[in-house]
Amino acid sequence: MKRSTMLFAALVAVVAVVALVEPSWADRLGDAIAKTPTGTGPGQINPEAATGFLGIPGAPSVNLVVGFFWAIWVGWIFSTVGAFGGIMAGVGHITIYGFGDYASGFKKTSPVLNKVVTDSIRVSNQWLVGTSAGIGSWNYYKMGRLVLPLGLALACGSVVGSYLIPWLTAGKISLKAYIGYFGLFVLFLGCYLLYETTPRGQASKKKAKEAARAFESTVKEQRAGAKVDTSSLGVKVKSFSLTKVVFTFYGVEFDFNPLIPVCGGFVIAGLASFLGVGGGFLLVPFLTSVAGLPMYLVAGTSSLAVLVGMITSIFTYMVVKGTPVFWPLIGVELVGVLIGSLIGPRTSKFIPEKWLKYLFIFLAFYVGIRYSTKGFLGYSLLPPF
Repeated sequence: MKRSTMLFAALVAVVAVVALVEPSWADRLGDAIAKTPTGTGPGQINPEAATGFLGIPGAPSVNLVVGFFWAIWVGWIFSTVGAFGGIMAGVGHITIYGFGDYASGFKKTSPVLNKVVTDSIRVSNQWLVGTSAGIGSWNYYKMGRLVLPLGLALACGSVVGSYLIPWLTAGKISLKAYIGYFGLFVLFLGCYLLYETTPRGQASKKKAKEAARAFESTVKEQRAGAKVDTSSLGVKVKSFSLTKVVFTFYGVEFDFNPLIPVCGGFVIAGLASFLGVGGGFLLVPFLTSVAGLPMYLVAGTSSLAVLVGMITSIFTYMVVKGTPVFWPLIGVELVGVLIGSLIGPRTSKFIPEKWLKYLFIFLAFYVGIRYSTKGFLGYSLLPPF
């Protein structure tokens, strides 16, 4: 409990420090509002209307209770499978809260406001997943389910990608294009992981399956009342060099070349920053396919890589580019994410590895189809329409 309190206090401190640069956000938002026509019609701002999202008159007003419980789901899903935190945050901000349709309404009348709201959605998603990543990383490390050298190698590559993409694209991407690309990437990853569940896709994953079986067997023994010392079974780094790292997990030996995740981290973080998500939905296939890890190691390792990328990306969006966020909503969401992220690592060990992967695939297909059709066709083929 003390550690949880310290984590929350650190989070509040970070929010307070970042909030000191609020004048630059106000300038960017204020300029965008000033360039938007006033009135009561579509794509206009009614100065007499009640303020909502970002303090804009007439903008959607969010039920903070709904935001709190949705954020718990965001924290749980990311800390359980190491992915979909940013995507689920995007579902909330874009669809459930109505910010997506609101931004789209200004596409013709005020493109600059359209892009400010779009960037705000992107960085708001990243606040939630970054918080979950920080909490999840620490919890999985304590459980021996985080491959620290692999996570750090991915994080090193992510720093450049997380800075470069926001710097190049902030204020230049329309919401419609953002949603379409968002959906396509997720759909592609869902198809790839579905292939990995086939006998042919599983053929090259003997070590991962062996480690997963050993882990699941230990959990069953613990649930049956047996006392098992797991301190020596978690991740143990055996050797480290610039070209090869060797570690064991539940008696199974794995190895990887650190240069590969550095390059992979750069590409993944760049795409994640462009889409306004954490990148876990790209890291999971990388960690299971390229690194050959079992799902029980993926969430923790993914969280560490995502954490570094999110810190860099949030700084770039908010401090360098002056992107505003709506603090009343973000504050409530961060508390919800904290709760969900504390629960996830403790419940994931009771879920069979194959069902963790099936959960990832199901969400990938749903989110991918919905947002790709919404972005490129103008309407969604799946609810909510």
